[in-house]
This record gives sequence, C-alpha cells and structure tokens, in this order.
Amino acid sequence: MQAIKPTVTPLRPVKNSPRVARGNSRSPRSYPHQTLAAEAGVKLAVNIVLSVCATSALIQLWPHYRAVQEKLQEIQAEVNITEKRVNQSRSDFNRYFDPSLAKTVMQEQSNRVDPQQQPVILQESEAPDAEESTQQP
Repeated sequence: MQAIKPTVTPLRPVKNSPRVARGNSRSPRSYPHQTLAAEAGVKLAVNIVLSVCATSALIQLWPHYRAVQEKLQEIQAEVNITEKRVNQSRSDFNRYFDPSLAKTVMQEQSNRVDPQQQPVILQESEAPDAEESTQQP
C-alpha cells in the first residue's frame, strides 16, 4: 500500500533582532491610556454630531408630521360620517325590500290605505259649561 508521506519543511532559524533602546521617542505603546482616551473622544465627537443631525432632522419634520396628523383626523371624521350614512342606507334598503313590511312601506310612500284597515276618527269632546260645573246640588 502506498501511503501519502507528509512533507517535512525545514525549520528556519529565528534571527534575534537587536532590541531598540528605549529613549524619549513617544510611541503608541509608551502611552496606552492616551490612545484609548483619543479613541473615546473621537467616538464621543462622532456620536454628538450624529445626535445633532438627528435632532435637527426631527425638528424640521415636526411641522410636516402635525399637518399629516390634522389631515388624518379630518379624513377619519369624514369616514365616520360616511359609515353612518352607509349604515342608514343599508337599514333602509333592507326595510324597503323586506316582504313582510311591503304593505307598511307602500302605505308610507303613497296615500293609499289598506281596505281592511278601519279608519279611526278622533273628535274633541265637548267640555261642559263653566256655570254647570260650579253649581252644587
């Protein structure tokens, strides 16, 4: 059987670089707190700028928002009025086309009266004279 033989790479010797003598040179490693403070300051400045931009955009959009809300309220009021009219029209439609109420609707729409209905005539009763009611027996 032929097995795959791993290839061996020769290790290179690590060259020791001479260390740089520390002097008065200011490198980022010599003051790690200053780099963190600078980074935090930049982040803070960017966030403040973004907050100011967002606030100014909201202030500019506020009048438009109020106008849209007023229009929405007007439209909702009109929708409520229209819904009431539609409900009234539906109830009238159902009443007009209800077979059990056909005679009643026809009497309301015309001056005709059902022949089986007996007329009722109201008369004012005659009031007795005032002299007669004051006499005592």
